[in-house]
Amino acid sequence: MFQVDGAYSGFAVDDLDAARTFYAETLGLEVATLDNGFLQLRLASGASVLVYGKPNHEPAGFTILNFPVDDVDAAVDELNAKGVVTSIYDDMPTDSKGIMRETDGPVIAWFRDPAGNVLSVHER
Repeated sequence: MFQVDGAYSGFAVDDLDAARTFYAETLGLEVATLDNGFLQLRLASGASVLVYGKPNHEPAGFTILNFPVDDVDAAVDELNAKGVVTSIYDDMPTDSKGIMRETDGPVIAWFRDPAGNVLSVHER
């Protein structure tokens, strides 16, 4: 069996410069540019995520990255103040801020990165 101790996740974007700006400046993540030009996001958990450019990129149809937070309302307010739209689903039971407050799931809000990939903030 192969070793899996160095496993990591990755996703594609259509513009690495826009992704670098969004993930570093808007979300406040540590972003490194690797020798091959790809980006490496460092998450608060210590995990790393690879971000690579892809011609003809099509955004993922599912949430690719989740950020657990203590206060979803405060996180959404901060994202909205930075120009991030958190009300992205018309077919989900979300409030005017785009927050879903179902009793059998976490309080959660979704938003998109510049490439259209779906991210979320959710209650810990």
